[in-house]
Amino acid sequence: MTFSDFTSLGQIQEQFQINISSANHMFPHVQPIPVPEHYAATREEDIALALAMNTEKARSEFIIAPLLIEAWRSQKAHVSLFSGWELKVEPEHGLSGRCDFLFTASAQRLLIEAPILNIVEAKNDNVQSGFAQCIAAMIAAKKFNEAKKRSIPAVFGCSTTGTEWRFLKLEGDTAFIDFDDYLIVEPAKILGILVHILQTVH
Repeated sequence: MTFSDFTSLGQIQEQFQINISSANHMFPHVQPIPVPEHYAATREEDIALALAMNTEKARSEFIIAPLLIEAWRSQKAHVSLFSGWELKVEPEHGLSGRCDFLFTASAQRLLIEAPILNIVEAKNDNVQSGFAQCIAAMIAAKKFNEAKKRSIPAVFGCSTTGTEWRFLKLEGDTAFIDFDDYLIVEPAKILGILVHILQTVH
């Protein structure tokens, strides 16, 4: 069993005794960050290419990754970004699998070091289909941080189709799912939230 085997929030609640709660405006004070010119120059063309192919891989490579890279660039002295790496914490409980993307609060780029800050789950169909899988990975990240004695107040997550982004937060035994949808047509808002998350432990 892996992260991807979790397909419903009920599974998460029952197996891990995690409360699931909605959150109104999880990031009310976070300011947009203007995207760099080089990103803005190719964004529309990259999005059109990804949507024409209409696969999770294309969306990950041409829409999601470029924006995550801009967030990483802004904080790269303090954080690392990993793509497609396996996180194995408690395989017997399903807390194992490949993460589409994850950020750590470490400049180490050759291995995943605690604390893990943010898990990003790429989806081709709709963001809600990624909630359970994303929360399972966030639980694994929380346990990973605790085992390495680098526990942090909250682990964040994001389920995204590339064009639509929804953020989550695991704090204590409660997973919060933000009501707000963020669309790629306003990348400055998404970039602002990503950078805010990466700055939470600095």
